[in-house]
Amino acid sequence: MARASETPSRRLLFWFRLVVPLALLAIAISLLASTERLTDFADSSFPLATIPVFDSSLAGMDPAPVLDLEELRIPLQLALESGGTLGGLLQTGGLEPAEARRAIEVLGEYVDVRRLRPGQTVSFFLGDEERPDAVSLRVEDRGRVHLARAGEGWDPSWEPFERTVQTRTVQGVLTGALETAIVSGGGSSRLAFKMAEVLQWDLDFHRDLRTGDRFEVLYEEVVLDGSYAGLGNILALRYVNAGRELEAYRYGEDNGYYGPDGRPLEKMFLRSPLTYSRITSRFNLRRFHPVLKRYRPHYGVDYGTPVGTPVRATAGGVVTFAGWNKGGGKVVKVRHANSFLTAYLHLSRFAKGIAPGRRVSQGEVVAYSGNTGLSTGPHLDYRVQHRGKWIDPLSLKNVPAQPIPVAEVESFYAWRDLCRTSLEEGIGLPPEESLRRALQLAAEDDSPSPTATPAPSSSSVSAGR
Repeated sequence: MARASETPSRRLLFWFRLVVPLALLAIAISLLASTERLTDFADSSFPLATIPVFDSSLAGMDPAPVLDLEELRIPLQLALESGGTLGGLLQTGGLEPAEARRAIEVLGEYVDVRRLRPGQTVSFFLGDEERPDAVSLRVEDRGRVHLARAGEGWDPSWEPFERTVQTRTVQGVLTGALETAIVSGGGSSRLAFKMAEVLQWDLDFHRDLRTGDRFEVLYEEVVLDGSYAGLGNILALRYVNAGRELEAYRYGEDNGYYGPDGRPLEKMFLRSPLTYSRITSRFNLRRFHPVLKRYRPHYGVDYGTPVGTPVRATAGGVVTFAGWNKGGGKVVKVRHANSFLTAYLHLSRFAKGIAPGRRVSQGEVVAYSGNTGLSTGPHLDYRVQHRGKWIDPLSLKNVPAQPIPVAEVESFYAWRDLCRTSLEEGIGLPPEESLRRALQLAAEDDSPSPTATPAPSSSSVSAGR
């Protein structure tokens, strides 16, 4: 039994005596090989060069200063929450109630503090006493107001934003909604509403758009303090609708839109009182009334739209009625030239100042859509009367306004051709000075233009180039 217990110990001793010498031999061989490689590298014709220590005096520069973290002015930024007040936000930032009240009084000279929206940010800069000695507030689209502590009060300073306008183009083809095509082309979906405003006399964006329509838009983008701030004006627009080509160019002191022949796009009536919506019911002399449950004439066009959508006067005129009119609910009626009258039914409320006798201009908001009277859902019922007889608003014939004066025709053509180039090449306009020079050279060119003679047609829509 004693010999059996000693066998494992003897085996362990045997392996220990064998492995340890082999391991030491391997380490010695590795060290010898490394020493030989280092010797060969040192004796090489291309030894590693010594890296010199940088000396700032040799470069003619002063050594970089040591950064003092205590001197950094890192602001504390807080945002106004829903239901919160500016006074409460200032106190959260470290101001005493009396200091906050005085700060609000000073800020009130630059911004209406009662209209600040949730998300409005205020920056606080801490002073030596671990309390804010400066406050900064960004005024939307205008600039920043800074308050520096001055004794018991605040010393204000105003820093306006640098406002620049750049131009760009968007091109696309409709495969679904217009907004989707614009976004796919790299533009803002809000551009669709501006396009609808420009072509509102010739294209009904509620019912005329078709899959496969093509568009090219040259427009402005507003940049404030280096950041995108929104859309500017559309400068040029080409829209091909079911083979019909529409062109529009912004021109003149009144900044109106004109077709390629210099005739204005503006007509006596807009195609629709809403900027963007859909038709749910048309003019019909025998329509089944969804509320009264019997057949009766429907003298207008219904547009499905959420309650509160702005309703525009389709032509300039004088308000003759603004009030409750039986089944029509809240109604506005406007009298126009040439014995026309328009009516807007089922409204939720009237625009400020709209009352009988008030003169309104084309496109002016007169009311807001609703669901009043005999109505089964939110919509606008738009009607047109001519010489006492109701007519189909969608069949209304439009008469264009006056064209560009003859003396300005060549200047307009120069501007039109420059915009066409931008649309076709998909680029923005050149810088301001280059643009001014290009227009001057084009206007001074004596060579006849193949399109310099206005088209005899009264239409402002181009049939193609």
